[in-house]
Amino acid sequence: MKLLWLPINFVQALFTMFWSAFWISLAIVMRVVTMGTRVPLAMARRCWGPGLLWGARAKLQVEPLPNFDWTKPHIYVMNHQSMIDIAVGFVVIPANVRFVAKRVLLYVPFIGWYLWAMGMILVDRSNRERALKSLALAGERIRAGANIVAYPEGTRTRDGRILPFKKGPFMVALEAQVPIVPVAIEGAYRVLPRDGFSVRPGTIRVNFGAPIPTAGLGLADRDALVKRVRDSLIDLHLAIGGAGGDKDAAIARAGKEGEGSASPEKNEAA
Repeated sequence: MKLLWLPINFVQALFTMFWSAFWISLAIVMRVVTMGTRVPLAMARRCWGPGLLWGARAKLQVEPLPNFDWTKPHIYVMNHQSMIDIAVGFVVIPANVRFVAKRVLLYVPFIGWYLWAMGMILVDRSNRERALKSLALAGERIRAGANIVAYPEGTRTRDGRILPFKKGPFMVALEAQVPIVPVAIEGAYRVLPRDGFSVRPGTIRVNFGAPIPTAGLGLADRDALVKRVRDSLIDLHLAIGGAGGDKDAAIARAGKEGEGSASPEKNEAA
């Protein structure tokens, strides 16, 4: 059966490459022409993202959205199941968004150019000083009105369960004093697993939680905020048929993506 999917996945891979190259090139041109990112980011929401989901034969099922002011800046915290999560995030969030991504992607043709041109937040987790500067930049952009999407697990799940969270996005939220919106995604890892390009048709479900305020909170409240957001995300995930996660393993060990720690280091940045 797997052999039957090889030619289909080959065609899908070609479509993904050419579709992305076209829209990334057009987005960069529009970035120069319009002297801003509003139009090219809207193109990702309305054209690039939907096209990738169509190519993967993935259907979106989004639960009713919570009632709040989507025009104000927020940090959207999503669990990470698949590379296709990025397209899903662009499509389901009714606002232009920037993503927190690994700095190494900056050196990937087309993708790196797009990340740089759109002002995405690039974090070098191997260098603490650079990571802190990236997070400070994220805070500045949020205060200027940007919406940020972060995947605090730091890596993609293998079995659908929500992994422990890194602390970086929550430090940004505390610095910027903006609400955090938990967003649960389920089914993406079946559509596009983390290893290889074995795309399969399927339904991707998304569930938004109410914004969790950070106004008035400080560094001493960080770990409690991480647990509150993650607990909310687990509940949202369970509500759409997901596996949830271990609520007792809320925070990732220093330098260990996907591994929890009972006594996390207080100064971990990302």
